[in-house]
Amino acid sequence: MKLNIANPKTGCQKKLDIDDENKLRQFYDKRLAAEVPGEALGDEFKGYIFKITGGCDKQGFPMKQGVLTTNRVRLLMSRNTQCFQGHGRRTGERRRKSVRGCIVSQDMSVLNLVITKMGDSELPGLTDSEKPRMRGPKRASKIRKLFNLGKTDDVRKYVNTYRREFETNGKKHSKCPKIQRLVTPVCLQRKRHRAMLKTAQFAKGKAEAAEYHKLLSLRIKEQKERRSESLAKKRAARSQSQASKGDMDA
Repeated sequence: MKLNIANPKTGCQKKLDIDDENKLRQFYDKRLAAEVPGEALGDEFKGYIFKITGGCDKQGFPMKQGVLTTNRVRLLMSRNTQCFQGHGRRTGERRRKSVRGCIVSQDMSVLNLVITKMGDSELPGLTDSEKPRMRGPKRASKIRKLFNLGKTDDVRKYVNTYRREFETNGKKHSKCPKIQRLVTPVCLQRKRHRAMLKTAQFAKGKAEAAEYHKLLSLRIKEQKERRSESLAKKRAARSQSQASKGDMDA
């Protein structure tokens, strides 16, 4: 079995090929996100604690959290879920995928581990060196947190992800990725513009509703007047016919 051990503090990663069943026995019947002491792997791992973050079997099917079995199962999954690669062709489409359960067994070929607690001795390739992050944060709040900036500091000067400097026509320029969720005067002006459009639309709708109710009341009033006039004409005609009938009887 191959063990991929990662150290988040230094950014280093190391792969170990272990064939000794006695060393691998401590990982069996453990679930994902379980912590395992590293003393059984050797004396150099004494004091270390590893956390199981994932793995795959000999056919390449990944482990899925929540599937409480050691075997491989076929689940009906939707997109944007764990162990589902690709996008569905239709909205709400689901597909049946094969995944491995979240319990470690002998059928696993690769197991991913993360160091959660440092041990007594240094591990070559994991703790003795440090690799800088290839991609820094892009969100404005995370950049402020990384460099301990305040709200008045300019975040655009601290973007170190793929910053490229070049020269055109004797002038130096630099390019960097777009900062996400950066509040600028243009953003505030657009926000005010949207609020103004919303207020104007609300006022317009209110004025149109008032005008409609006014026209509706006028039309109802006209209908009532017409109905009263027609009733008056019918009553006058009825009284006239009754009067003529009385004259004929006399």
